[in-house]
Amino acid sequence: MSSKQKPMRYGHTEGHTDVCFDDTGSCIVTCGSDGDVRIWENLDDDDPKSINVGEKAYSCALKNGRLITAVSNNTVQIHTFPEGAPDGILTRFTMPVNHVTFSPDGTKVAAGSSDFMIKVVEVADSSKQKTFRGHDAPVLSLSFDPKDVYLASASCDGSVRVWSIADQTCTTSWLLLQKCNDVINAKSICRLAWQPGSGKLLAVPVDKVVELFRRETWDSQFDLSDASITQPLNVVVWSPCGQFLAAGSVDGNLVVWNVETQQCIERMKHEKKYSICGLAWHPKYKQIAYTDNEGNLGLLENIGDVEKPNDKVASAVAKDYNDLFDGDDDDYLNGDAIEPPSSPKTGDNEDDADDLMQPPGHVRRAVIDDDDDNSLDIGLIKASSGLLEKEDDGDDQTGGFSALPPSSTQQPFYDGPMPTPRQKPFQSGSTPVHLMHRFMVWNSVGIIRCYNDEQDNAIDVEFHDTSVHHATHLPNSLGHTMADLSTEAILLACESTEELASKLHCIHFGSWDANKEWTVDMPKDEEIEAICLGQGWAACATSDLLVRVFTVGGVQKEIFSLLGPVVSMAGHGEQLMVVYHRGTGFDGDQCLGVQLMELGMKKRQILHGDPLSLTRKSYLVWVGFSAEGTPCYVDSEGAVRMLNRGLGNTWIPVCNTREHCKGKYDHYWVVGIHENPQQLRCIPCKGARFPPTLPRPAVAILPFKLPYCQVETEKGQMEEQYWRSVLFHSHMDYLSKNGYEFDENAKNQAVKEQQELLMKLFALSCKLERESRCVELADLMTHSVLNLAIKYASRSRRLNLAQLLSEVAVEKASELAAAQEDEEEEEDFRKHSSAGSSATKRGQLPGRNVQQDQEVEDDEETDACEEAEETPEVHEEKEPNCFSKGVTSAEVTTPKPAALVASSSRGRVNPFKVSSSKKDPVVPSGNVLDSMTKYSKKTSLSGSRAADKQNPPVIKPLTPKPKTKQTSAASFFQPRTPATNPGEKTVEEREEKAGNESQEAKVTAQENTENRRPKTGFQMWLEENRANILTDNPDLNEAEVIKEGMSRFRMLTSEERMVWTEKARGGRVSDSAEDKKRKRPPAEEDEVKKSQEQKSEDTNVSKKSKPLDPSTNNKLSAFAFKQS
Repeated sequence: MSSKQKPMRYGHTEGHTDVCFDDTGSCIVTCGSDGDVRIWENLDDDDPKSINVGEKAYSCALKNGRLITAVSNNTVQIHTFPEGAPDGILTRFTMPVNHVTFSPDGTKVAAGSSDFMIKVVEVADSSKQKTFRGHDAPVLSLSFDPKDVYLASASCDGSVRVWSIADQTCTTSWLLLQKCNDVINAKSICRLAWQPGSGKLLAVPVDKVVELFRRETWDSQFDLSDASITQPLNVVVWSPCGQFLAAGSVDGNLVVWNVETQQCIERMKHEKKYSICGLAWHPKYKQIAYTDNEGNLGLLENIGDVEKPNDKVASAVAKDYNDLFDGDDDDYLNGDAIEPPSSPKTGDNEDDADDLMQPPGHVRRAVIDDDDDNSLDIGLIKASSGLLEKEDDGDDQTGGFSALPPSSTQQPFYDGPMPTPRQKPFQSGSTPVHLMHRFMVWNSVGIIRCYNDEQDNAIDVEFHDTSVHHATHLPNSLGHTMADLSTEAILLACESTEELASKLHCIHFGSWDANKEWTVDMPKDEEIEAICLGQGWAACATSDLLVRVFTVGGVQKEIFSLLGPVVSMAGHGEQLMVVYHRGTGFDGDQCLGVQLMELGMKKRQILHGDPLSLTRKSYLVWVGFSAEGTPCYVDSEGAVRMLNRGLGNTWIPVCNTREHCKGKYDHYWVVGIHENPQQLRCIPCKGARFPPTLPRPAVAILPFKLPYCQVETEKGQMEEQYWRSVLFHSHMDYLSKNGYEFDENAKNQAVKEQQELLMKLFALSCKLERESRCVELADLMTHSVLNLAIKYASRSRRLNLAQLLSEVAVEKASELAAAQEDEEEEEDFRKHSSAGSSATKRGQLPGRNVQQDQEVEDDEETDACEEAEETPEVHEEKEPNCFSKGVTSAEVTTPKPAALVASSSRGRVNPFKVSSSKKDPVVPSGNVLDSMTKYSKKTSLSGSRAADKQNPPVIKPLTPKPKTKQTSAASFFQPRTPATNPGEKTVEEREEKAGNESQEAKVTAQENTENRRPKTGFQMWLEENRANILTDNPDLNEAEVIKEGMSRFRMLTSEERMVWTEKARGGRVSDSAEDKKRKRPPAEEDEVKKSQEQKSEDTNVSKKSKPLDPSTNNKLSAFAFKQS
């Protein structure tokens, strides 16, 4: 058996569903408990026509262009087909009608109701009706005799009756069914059926068998049964030829018998075992449409076909053509398929190959020239022989050209790829135009609905934010079919008619004058096909391949030509994006191009008609911008793509909505995209591509996910998160470059998040001993995080890696120094030519970041070991070892580059930089660029002043400062001579520390507070005993003096130390406040105080005395010795 069961489609809401074909079999008609009748061109039709006939539809029948439905208001209604226009009520009952059916000639309709009545009504004149009384319970089903003599009925009273139509009497009756009091309680709906043509047999589903009764004698001829049937049968239906009989059961089994042989030829199981309640046999082909009591529609094809070996070629050819014309595409695009005359029409099935084949041994000729009957199409023979050769590989084939594909007698045969019908223009966020109630647009500003029915033809506009504008109701006398909505205007457009031109209508509700509306007529024979709104402008694309731009007040502006017919367009701010057909696609693919333009002061084209990437065999369904202004689009396979400006304006897939769909025919209808927060806003549509207007659809939010490999692993997950963060925050660079405002805090947070992910990846790579990968990650890091990575590497005893990273740091610093010099020159030039306000505005951003970092780190400070927060989160188990004193002192013994490692990786070394008056201008200033890599050194100074809460940021003195700090990369780690101005030195010290890693930031914060605090007990003791120390050890430098002082101070008794502490406290005003700020636990007070006193004394004394600089190695040795 070669039958083919297609996946079921969601058709109606849960409940009883009925199905039938039209007279020619060109479409399937279903009705369901949602009260809708749907007309499907085929099973893959994503946009079936829908006719609402009532609250619930129990049964439907179709013949001669008349659609009959049994509706829950106890009536039988008529609608025209396929238009769906109401054509009156055929008859009424006192209870719901359970089944309706046409007579064979289509002139009469029989209806059976729950009020025990059966009526036969003339379609042409509903006053002519006959009533059949005799059943004692609701009528379940009816069937006309093909000869129009008898009518068979089944009822809940357990009886099956045969009525004579002429005299309205019961001819015979059998008690076959289980009795019940209502249809809902019946075990089976017992849809019986007469054999077509002769009417010789009446088939009745009785429990798990089909009983066949002979006409006139009314004897039971035989039963049809099968082992696969384990539950009662619900419905039977005959094939149009009367040779086959199909039956569906309440547990989803579908069985087909050959009635002559009484053998089962097909068995099919419902994929979810739902009860089959509707069956219809195609009038021409061997296929059965079936529905279940959950509202789904299915199709079983090629029933009873057994392929013969020499049928392979024709079957393969027919299948190839069917594949070329994918019903999905044709239905949705409304395009006319370009078919070779020999190919089956869209929707035809492979079982039709029988009709196309010739008997074996007969050579079918393709005649090219009418005058020469002997001519053969060489291409046809080659193609056919090629096909045969392919088939011969697996199976010996005899007979030569025994089954050539059918060909026209007028044209040569073509078997190449077929062109794809072009997608028609559409408005993003709109539903199909033919619907009576539809969305004209749904975007991030609001919703425009259109109502076009017998009562009203109007447009409703609703805003998500009512502060923009109140909801509006507009008449639609011109028949507008396109709309767009922005925060300042409503744009509408209509097609032309015989009398009127195509019009563009704008309602500029943001206007300050009284006249808010304007209309523009297009030239004759020029149709508007797409429209969009931007900030201060509107645009429309027309059938003449033109894009016309207007101001939002109605002034005509630029006009430019498109390179092909428009598909859709979108606007945001100054940006205009147009998608058009740049050529003809093949094999189901669309061939689209995209233009992206900026219509601001500097008009320029960003994308010059570049090809638009779509999933294979898909088409465009949405095109627009994110709320932040990044171009995006969605295709019919659910792939959402976004413009990656950071990679040369390429497109990157950021989400696949199909991954979130539960069913095969479910879709998500996109209404908006947000980059911060990362949200894809869309409406879930069950069994459809778009939502209905009522009830109001609920918006769902889907997450973004870049298609990186192995995202289930920790590494892949962090890589995806990092690059997604980079992509979704790149719009901030675009906004700042174009002079727009943006959230600086969000930018800082994004950079922080990205650097945290890099540090986690770095730690993971260290753990896996992938040191080369660590260096690659270092290229992506900012200066402060790179310093942290150096520290982590050295404390993980990976000194070779630390050395390589330090070289990377030097290179980065060199590049930054060069870039900053260039930027300084540009800023000086701007300053001479303008106020330079933009540089000042940019310079404030990192300052806030530094201030936040310092405040956060002040809060996090909990003990004397100040580096605990700086290690990556990934390797928590390594942290205690990394911070052990042994490791710290061991670092000092590394070769020359280790000096860099030690100096850059220790927070504790910071005070000694100050004491030696050493200036490291390049590294620290580069560290400020942790947050914003492209800002000048004004940033560092403003950042440090922002961090110092007593000194508010003063913009004016900032300009000369960076000049004094510009140095070459060669002096990166060289000692500098002390500065002469202590005040200036203090500012520079703050700069260094604000830019360095978090450790140094903490110490800086402490120093800033020391400058405005009374001295500690240790400071007072050291001042009094400094002379004694220097007398005993005249060769000591400043660091060694402090070290010696610390050791002597510790040798004092606790009472003596307490006396000095009390002396110092005596002068304090806000002792408790300072304790609170530092968050020192009382138990650690003494030890912490010593450490703080040492650092504070070091800082203050150095500012006063400024002795000669020691070498870097001396400082580091002293530091290591002190810690050990």
